[in-house]
Amino acid sequence: MLLYLLFGVLVLAVGGCVCVVWAALGGPPWVRAVATATLAAGRVVSKMDTKGRNGSSNGGSDE
Repeated sequence: MLLYLLFGVLVLAVGGCVCVVWAALGGPPWVRAVATATLAAGRVVSKMDTKGRNGSSNGGSDE
């Protein structure tokens, strides 16, 4: 069951990336909407990752 969930997330991520490229080339309005949602989700995940890194105490080392 978990494998199906991970496969579904992978398909959504790849589909979102395809929509971003297609929208950059001038796709239909629904592709632009999916691309905007994909980019927004990427920003949210990036901010969550940054918060996690700032809160960790690893002595200032990124390794």
